[in-house]
Amino acid sequence: MTVTTVGATTAPKPNSSLNQAKLYQLILFPFNNGATNVYFVLLMNYTMYHANGVLGLAVAFATSMVTITRAFDAFIDPVVGMLIDRTSTRFGKFRPFMVIGNLTMVVSALIMFFGTRAIPESMMWARYLAYTAIYVLFMVGYSIQTSCTRSGQTCLTNDPKQRPTFTLVNTVASLIGMGVTQVVAIVFGGIYGYGTEAFFNVLIPMCIILSAALTVLAVIGIAGKDRPEFYGLGNTESEGKMRLRDYLPILRDNKELQRLIIAASGTKFAFAVATNTAVGCLLYASMMGDYSQFFMPMYVMGYVFSAPFFIGGLMMSQKYGQKKTLVTFTLVALVCYVGVTGLLALWNPGNPAFGLSLFSTEGGFHLTLNAYTIAFILLYGVGYGAYYSTADMSIPMVADCSDYETYRTGSYVPGVIGTLFSFADKLVSSLSTTVVGAAVAIVGLKTLPDSSTPYMDGMQVLTIILFCIIPMLAWVATLAAMKGYTLTGDRMKQIQAVNACRKDAIASGMSVDDAIATYHSVDQVPESYLDKR
Repeated sequence: MTVTTVGATTAPKPNSSLNQAKLYQLILFPFNNGATNVYFVLLMNYTMYHANGVLGLAVAFATSMVTITRAFDAFIDPVVGMLIDRTSTRFGKFRPFMVIGNLTMVVSALIMFFGTRAIPESMMWARYLAYTAIYVLFMVGYSIQTSCTRSGQTCLTNDPKQRPTFTLVNTVASLIGMGVTQVVAIVFGGIYGYGTEAFFNVLIPMCIILSAALTVLAVIGIAGKDRPEFYGLGNTESEGKMRLRDYLPILRDNKELQRLIIAASGTKFAFAVATNTAVGCLLYASMMGDYSQFFMPMYVMGYVFSAPFFIGGLMMSQKYGQKKTLVTFTLVALVCYVGVTGLLALWNPGNPAFGLSLFSTEGGFHLTLNAYTIAFILLYGVGYGAYYSTADMSIPMVADCSDYETYRTGSYVPGVIGTLFSFADKLVSSLSTTVVGAAVAIVGLKTLPDSSTPYMDGMQVLTIILFCIIPMLAWVATLAAMKGYTLTGDRMKQIQAVNACRKDAIASGMSVDDAIATYHSVDQVPESYLDKR
C-alpha cells in the first residue's frame, strides 16, 4: 500500500495500533470506581437518614440537599475535566486528582457525620448551614476522584478486546465498594436503626478505610500508564489550551457522546431510584411485611443472577462490541420487568398466595416458597442481572467517545469528554433522591420508610412506579438512543488504526493538521496497523 504524506519528510513506521494494559493494571485501576462508589452508596442512601434522624433536619431538606448538591457537583465536573487536561506533573495527569479527591472526602465525611453533632440543638440554623457547606465540599472531592475513572482509562488501554474486560473488572470493583458498604449498612442498620448515631459510628470509619484502600490500589494500577506517551496522538500542541467555552462544540458535534449520555444517564437515574433504600423498605417491609426476611436474600440473589450476564457480556462485547451487549441486555431487562410489574400489581395483602414468602420460623425453620415468590425471583433476578451488568458498561464506552474525538479533531481531551458525560449523568441522577422523597410525602409519610414502616394506602402503586415503571421508561430511552450509535466493535478497530498511524506520523515530524488530513479513513493507513483478530 502506498502512503502519501503531507508536510512531512518521513512516513509513519508500520506499528501496532494497540496500547494494551497488563493484567494487574486492568484489575487494579477500576478500584478507583469502587472507591468512589463507597461514598456514592453513602450519599444516595444514608446521608438523608443522618440529616433527619441524627441532626433533626427536615426530611424535605435532607432529600432536596442530596439533589441540589449533586446537581452542583455536575457543574464542578467541567472545571475538573479542564484541570485534568491541562495538568502535567511528574506523577502524571490522573493520580494527583485521585489522591486529592479521596482526601477531600475523608475530611468532609469526618466533619459532616461527627463534627456537626457538636452544634447544639438550640442552634438548628447552624446545623443547616454547616451541613450544607460540608456537603458541598464533599461533592467537590467526589467529583475530583470520579472524573479520573472515565478519563484515566483512555491511557490505560485502547484495545477493543481489553475495554470490555475493563467493564467486567470495574463491575467487580464497584461491587466490592458498593456491596461491602451496603451489607455493613444493612446489618448495623437492622441492629441500631438507620437514623441513629450508633449506626454512623460504625459505617463512616468503615467507608473511609475501605475507600482509601481501594484508591491506593487504583493509583498503583494506573502508575505505569499515566505518562505522556500514552496520551492521545502524543502531541503537545494543544495541551493546556482547553477552556470552558470549548466544551460546547465538543458536546454539540460529538454525536456519539450525545447518544451515550442519553442512554447512560437515564439508566443511572432509574438505578438510583429503584435501588434506593427507602424503595426497598416500601417493597419488602411495607408491602411484603418482613424486611429482614426478603431484602438481603433478594439483594444477594440479584448479584448471583448478574454473574452469567457479566461473563456473557464480556464475551459478547469482545466479539460484537459494547453497543450490541448493551442493547441486548437492556431488552432482556425490559421484558422481565414487565413481568415484575404484573406480579406487584397482583399482590394482595389478604391472600398469602399473592405475596412473597421464603421461609417461616414458627415451629422450627422451614421453607414456604410459593409460585408467586418463584416467579418473582426468576423475573426480578434475570431482569436485575441483565440491567445491573450494563450499569458500568458506559464507562469504557466513554473512552471510545474520547478516542473518537481524537480521531475527529486530533484533540486528546479525556477530562473534557469524561466530565461532559458525568455532567449530564449527575444532573439527571441527582433527581433520584428528590423523586423518592416527594413520592414518600405523597402517601403521607413524614419520615423516610424503614424496616418497620407499616403499609398505607397508595404504597402499592407508588412502589410499582419507583421500582418498575421508572426503570422501564429509562430502558426505552436507552434503546432509542443506541439505535443511532455507530461506535461498534469494528468501527473502533478502524478508529484506533487511524489514530495510531497519525501518532507515528507526528512522531516522525508531520504536523497534527497534516496527519489528520492525510490519514482520515482506514483505507489510507498501512495494513500493519489493522487489528485483524
